[in-house]
Amino acid sequence: MTADTMGGVWTYAIELSKALSSFGVHVDLATMGAPLNEEQHQEVSEIRNLTVHESNFKLEWMDNPWEDLAKAGEWLLQLNEEIKPDLIHLNNMAHGNLSWGKPVVVVVHSCVLSWWRAVKGEEAPKEWETYLETVKAGLHAADMVVAPTQSMLHQAEELYGPFKQRTVIYNGRGQQLFQYASKEPFVFSMGRVWDEAKNIGMLAHIASDLQWPVYIAGDDKHPITGETIELENVHFLGQLSPKEVTQWLARASVYALPAKYEPFGLTILEAAMSGCALVIGKTDSLVEIWGNAAKYVNPQSADDLRDTINHLIEDEFTRNIMSCRSMKRSYGYASEHMAQDYSNIYRQLLRFKLPEIA
Repeated sequence: MTADTMGGVWTYAIELSKALSSFGVHVDLATMGAPLNEEQHQEVSEIRNLTVHESNFKLEWMDNPWEDLAKAGEWLLQLNEEIKPDLIHLNNMAHGNLSWGKPVVVVVHSCVLSWWRAVKGEEAPKEWETYLETVKAGLHAADMVVAPTQSMLHQAEELYGPFKQRTVIYNGRGQQLFQYASKEPFVFSMGRVWDEAKNIGMLAHIASDLQWPVYIAGDDKHPITGETIELENVHFLGQLSPKEVTQWLARASVYALPAKYEPFGLTILEAAMSGCALVIGKTDSLVEIWGNAAKYVNPQSADDLRDTINHLIEDEFTRNIMSCRSMKRSYGYASEHMAQDYSNIYRQLLRFKLPEIA
């Protein structure tokens, strides 16, 4: 399995690897993008069915990655020869067409072209044509293409299809990792305030019009200028450990993420498992996942976001209903369900039965 070490794909890969242990699956995880930090090393050391192979090769969505992609491909094929896995599970798309000599699953967690459409409201510029051709070749070669929602799969097929086989497997988290505590009067969010897709900047800028304080787990410094922003009624918490995130989510009454683009949204799932009332961007993927268990806002409308959050603040009855709905809905996205679905497609592609549960 491949994974980058810098975002939601890392969380997904670790969660899936742990859950696959119940199905007798050992995972060799090849990491790219950046070296593991101390916390990640500690995390993987506690997973018995996981072996990690580190690199810091660039990924296809990074700036001028082509030389690195070629070197990463050589490294991955070398690992393939040494490890001799039964199946290849790629969480990046560029290497799907390597000479693996065994079944290949490629997961479309997100992509630059669909991101550009959703966030910029236009097609990606011509400089992304090499990316397009690289991703298309990887996905066409895959024996199975997986997406975390039907909406993401439709977008991938439109941009890069057709595929040999495709399916949807929803992401999952371990419910035991999160807890419901006595809810307190504040709004919580997680992510970089500069991220156009997550759109947390809009939440930060309407915070002064909210009746409760807003706490944001993430950096308040601009990645290029290094400038720190200060906004009324906004409290930036910096980078939190997983334990600290769990504690904040347990206490938060409302979790807000007015995303313009979010193919799944693991932080939203974590908030739901913690019993937060959800206020999220009205995108096809998020509506598909959360149904009537969330309040949706137009990610282009600051007024809509402000009014929706203030209504939940003022109406405790509705807030409690939405809390219950989100938690109940989250049960359908447990990590064991995800692992079961992946185990099923592994079996299908391998044409023989994987070891039974010990």
